[in-house]
Amino acid sequence: MDRWINKVAVVTGASSGIGETLVKALMKKNIKVVGLARRVENMEKIKNELKNEKCAFYPIKCDLSKEEDIINAFQWIENNFQTIDILVNNAGIMTENLCLESSTENLKKIVDVNLIGPTICTREAVRIIRSNNTVGHIINIDSILGQNVAFYNSSAFDMYSPSKFALKAMSQVIEFELEHIKNSTKITTIFPGLVNTDLPPQEALKIIPYLNTDDVCDAIIYVLSTPSHVQIKELLITPVL
Repeated sequence: MDRWINKVAVVTGASSGIGETLVKALMKKNIKVVGLARRVENMEKIKNELKNEKCAFYPIKCDLSKEEDIINAFQWIENNFQTIDILVNNAGIMTENLCLESSTENLKKIVDVNLIGPTICTREAVRIIRSNNTVGHIINIDSILGQNVAFYNSSAFDMYSPSKFALKAMSQVIEFELEHIKNSTKITTIFPGLVNTDLPPQEALKIIPYLNTDDVCDAIIYVLSTPSHVQIKELLITPVL
């Protein structure tokens, strides 16, 4: 991890769950972290908790369903840090609605946050990376539900699985495009099983084995620790039954 010391990482969904844990883990590795999330008040609390760390945490209020928010956030990052070295597309939303009964607005919102938002973030990050003639690492936090659709209780979780299946494809598209433009930035897709956060149905955590946020963050740190000539394209993480 030494090559990332004093570098800049951008983490979406940084106000709670995996994002919050990752912010703390990266800062302990002496990495500057910019957090993007809607709940900026939560990020301010995290910032206060981390005020004694060597590197700082920079919270930015950003709704990933709004392109203007994303563009403004990355413009701020470019103006203040010039470059980006790590992007972790972690933010995501889920509902227990039925697609058959869901509103069009809700269907679009899930796709916007889980797929379109990460794609715009990736586009903007790579634009900044290319302008500095550097290389970085993009990590997309997908889901085991992006490999197999599951039906729990009375729901298949609306457009969550379709958006996560598409996120995997987006990663592959970006991988080919990075190769095409001759940029050695890596891209990794991580597929966690059920994680103990506020995203999944809370009753599921009482009966189904789950991962902790630290488990996922340990995997992210491992991926970032690989030598420059090694690329982990996909990583599936599940709890032991």
